[in-house]
Amino acid sequence: MSPRRRGALAAAAALGIAVGAAGCGGSSGGSSGSSSGGASPPAEKTRVRVVEGLGKGGGFDAQQIYKQLAPGVVTVVSQYNGGVLGGGSGAALGSGFVVDGQGYIATNAHVVLGDPPKLEQAKAVYIRFSDDNRVPAKVIGTDIFSDIALLKVDPKGLSLTPLRLGDTRGLDVGSPVAAIGSPFGEEQSLSVGVVSGLHRTIDSLTSFKIQDAIQTDAAINHGNSGGPLLDSAGRVIGINSQIQSTGGGGEGVGFAVSVDVARRSLAQLRTKHSVAYAYLGVTSEDLFPQLARQIGLPVARGALVAKVEAGGPAKAAGISSGTKKITFEGVPGVPADGDVIVAIGGHPVSQSNDVGDLILTHNPGDHVQIELARGTHRRTVTVTLGTRPRKASSSPTP
Repeated sequence: MSPRRRGALAAAAALGIAVGAAGCGGSSGGSSGSSSGGASPPAEKTRVRVVEGLGKGGGFDAQQIYKQLAPGVVTVVSQYNGGVLGGGSGAALGSGFVVDGQGYIATNAHVVLGDPPKLEQAKAVYIRFSDDNRVPAKVIGTDIFSDIALLKVDPKGLSLTPLRLGDTRGLDVGSPVAAIGSPFGEEQSLSVGVVSGLHRTIDSLTSFKIQDAIQTDAAINHGNSGGPLLDSAGRVIGINSQIQSTGGGGEGVGFAVSVDVARRSLAQLRTKHSVAYAYLGVTSEDLFPQLARQIGLPVARGALVAKVEAGGPAKAAGISSGTKKITFEGVPGVPADGDVIVAIGGHPVSQSNDVGDLILTHNPGDHVQIELARGTHRRTVTVTLGTRPRKASSSPTP
């Protein structure tokens, strides 16, 4: 298991039996039913069940959330290099959820890809529904920067319960949440808790970070990856992705990719089968009042540029981390004469995470004005954003 504690669980022999019993043959994305000859069977219809009205009155009813929405949560089985069907152990298990009545399913990218740095797509992917329907799925696309994948099954003959995508507006620390998934292969499991933190930064499948992740104490374990984190109205507010643990299990520190990040990925994966991110090419650190006074800056908050990527858009625009380094409050190597980013596109920057959040709202090729402070001077430069590379020489902010 990698240090990221990702939730794809290596399949055991019992999982192999379950997948073998599914009889998942034929082309990816095809119907699970077929005719062996003679007259064609009647056309199978897709049954779509839309759930509304949960959470009215502001209450949190975990039992109703589970009863109404668990059918929309699926188990994702990914087969690698022989995998369970070939008698090997090269399989992984995760969770996912139905996005719409057309058979689209959202999950984590790491559920259908191997561990970094190889990131080899699974040879075959199968979806298991709560009613025991088991069908092959096609991987429409993966976003390794936000750890999101979009899958599709043939919806014919299936009963689908799409989950609604919500947003994080109005979400606060302490807000109740529910997670549904397949921890340790225990399918259709419910755990509840609260939002423990917002605007967290977690690892992606690259050297870049995922911004705005949601921290929760709802139990998230291996196998939960890709399942939904739901609010009191039953809306998806995040895709469960990671845990932090010293013992290998859920210890009250789980993380979900924010639905605001996931929505953008899913939309581009559906239309383009890939996701492009704008790229500035800097690594930055938080500037706070005490540090600002120490190095004589005219601003108290912002993103202190710690490194500028060679050949990147920031470098071309003249943004610099300077040459002088100091030790401040026991931390060595703090930039002392470089630029501080105080605004991007007219929006204020008060901390390092703001840089990534604001760059994320743009597309490659956009021209963006960035306001900088250095020493006692302030200036504005125009940066032509690039396309985020898969790898960077450091761990850049955007």
